[in-house]
Amino acid sequence: MSTTRPFAADDRGPESGEPAANGETESVEPESARRLQLTGESGIVPRARDFTRQALRDWGWLPAATADRKAAAEDVLLVVSELVTNACLHAGGPEELRLRRSPKSLRLEVVDSGAGEPAPRTPHRAGRPGGHGMFIVQRLCLDWGVIRHGDQPGKTVWAELAAPS
Repeated sequence: MSTTRPFAADDRGPESGEPAANGETESVEPESARRLQLTGESGIVPRARDFTRQALRDWGWLPAATADRKAAAEDVLLVVSELVTNACLHAGGPEELRLRRSPKSLRLEVVDSGAGEPAPRTPHRAGRPGGHGMFIVQRLCLDWGVIRHGDQPGKTVWAELAAPS
C-alpha cells in the first residue's frame, strides 16, 4: 500500500462542515463532491462507472477535448471499476462510492464493511489472470490508501488521480 494518510496530497482536511484540525470549518462546493449508495444494489460495477461518468461530464472532464483528457477520464473509470470490484470480491460488497474533486485532483473513495487490507499482489505477474486490481490502482494514481473505521469492521479505500491539464 502506498500510504495510510487519510487526506489528499493537497491536505483538504475533513469533509465539508466538519471542523478542521485548527478548529475552522472547511468549505467544499456542493457540486465538487458526489456520493452513491451501493448497499443492496445489483449491477454495482456498471452503476458505479455510470455514476462516475456522469460526474465527469458535469465537471467538464467529458467529452474530452484532447487525448490526454480522454486518457485521464478513462483512468478514473478504470480505477472506480477496480476499487468497486475489489470490494465485491474481498469485502462483502461496497456500501458507498464517493467522488471529490479539487482543482488539482480527483479523490475516489469506496466504503465497505470488510476487514481485509487491499494490497497489490507481489510479485506482480502480468501473464496470469486476476489479481491485477490494486496493481492497476497503484500505477494509475497519485496516491492511495485505507482508512479504518475505528473499532468497527469496515474501511474506506481511497485513491487520488491528477486532474487533466
